[in-house]
Amino acid sequence: MSDTRWRLLVTAPLDGATNMALDEAILQARIQEIAPPTLRFFSWDPPTVSLGYGQRLDAAINVEACRKLGVGLVRRPTGGSAIYHDSLEREVTYSVVARAGDFDGSGDLLETYRWIGAGLTAGLRRVGVPAEMVPVKPSDPSAMPAFCFARTGSYEVEVAGKKLVGSAQRRQGGAFLQHGSVLLGADVARLRLLFPHEGDPLSEMTTLEQMLGRRPTFDEVVQALVAGLSETHGLDLAPGGLTRDEEALMAGLIREKYDTDAWTVNAQSLTDVSSVAPASTG
Repeated sequence: MSDTRWRLLVTAPLDGATNMALDEAILQARIQEIAPPTLRFFSWDPPTVSLGYGQRLDAAINVEACRKLGVGLVRRPTGGSAIYHDSLEREVTYSVVARAGDFDGSGDLLETYRWIGAGLTAGLRRVGVPAEMVPVKPSDPSAMPAFCFARTGSYEVEVAGKKLVGSAQRRQGGAFLQHGSVLLGADVARLRLLFPHEGDPLSEMTTLEQMLGRRPTFDEVVQALVAGLSETHGLDLAPGGLTRDEEALMAGLIREKYDTDAWTVNAQSLTDVSSVAPASTG
């Protein structure tokens, strides 16, 4: 059981640059210990393809189709492969930010994956899905597909051998940020168009709609996941909002990083925005 009070954020749909800047702002604030450990649930407007931190933007992702369809493009601060984030009708996205010491094992990469995966699995079972965490798997970056849901990693969540939740993590300054996507449904035709070299997108992945014969709502799944994480780990969760410090960090990250081609296309940040001065509390 955690003795630390956690913040619960459920935010309105945001564009890709704002979503990623918001999560990195929370991470930077937690590193500085000016914000609590945080569990966030969110969605995307417009729908967006997010690239992994070090992923090349090449022909594996159909950028022209993104433009024609009005699909955003952003680069995550976390690793892994690209994900298509649909609207809240088809996806729940989560993030977890914590420091070493916020829970047992929070200083270890695989243990944090296991900790989060256990809570997600419990929450998905509350919806009626027989979700399971996969065991530890060897990692081979050279074999990583362009599309995140084409491969299941250690302690990610599957149903009947197919990937349901895709996750990625970044560790910095004694803290970590983990992102993940829970698929409510899937626009298969759009996935094929956006990831033209990945074949059948449903060959390795599944959705709650496929498993349940109905598509649960964003709110229904968020409530189940909150309960699963809270009960599994004894979290003291309190709804809250961003601090002024985090809002200042987020604004700088949008302007200098996530809303620039230098970052999105080439993974190059123009300036170090992690040292944005905290906002005055007066």
